[in-house]
Amino acid sequence: MSNLLEIETAGGVCLITLNRPDALNAFNQELWVATASALAAAAENDAIHCAVLTGKGRAFTAGQDLSELNNPSCLEGLEPGYEQFIPVAEAFPKPLIAAVNGVGVGIGMTLLMHCDLVYMSTEARLKVPFISLGVTTEAAASLLMPQIMGWQRASEILYTEPWLSAEEAVECGIALKAVPPTELMNTAMGMARHIAGLPLGPLMATKRLLTAARIDAVQAARERETAEFGPLVAAMTE
Repeated sequence: MSNLLEIETAGGVCLITLNRPDALNAFNQELWVATASALAAAAENDAIHCAVLTGKGRAFTAGQDLSELNNPSCLEGLEPGYEQFIPVAEAFPKPLIAAVNGVGVGIGMTLLMHCDLVYMSTEARLKVPFISLGVTTEAAASLLMPQIMGWQRASEILYTEPWLSAEEAVECGIALKAVPPTELMNTAMGMARHIAGLPLGPLMATKRLLTAARIDAVQAARERETAEFGPLVAAMTE
């Protein structure tokens, strides 16, 4: 497993920590693939009932490593590592918890809408600067943001790209709770351990029921986003 990821498994909980703190845990090709593999392994392991995602250092994740956008090998539609990662995340068959320890940009915000429970440090902030970077939404955010926070609030956030505080993320419905940074991991892991104490079969059946109504719509939204995203990225290099 990549050293860009830390994985700890105990008591039915798999804790996955993004470990590129010097790059604010931005996703490069290796980290996309490693995180996809870690989630896929957790999905298949019956000893794991719940997974937790967090970041090392002062960021949850700064999103896509923009330096890779200058690499022609990454410009065929959406970046290939992303294409491995997001289907695994959106269809993860067990409860998935995010512990947002710091800034979340791009996928650092849109990924949260694929998690079942999101806890944020009161010092964390979120931002989706897609338009100003010359691209558009990803991870089915074009569908999920209006569903979760309402059309007008989603439009405001996408068009004006403000920083959202942890408290605002709770108000929008992106996060469940904002807690002091010293309490974040205890809160998230405490909930994860509680969930992990429940029987796996009913947990997975309930997750299937919760996601069944939206999974086809999420996949269709990603296809539409890919169709728009690819040409926009290609135009950036012309």
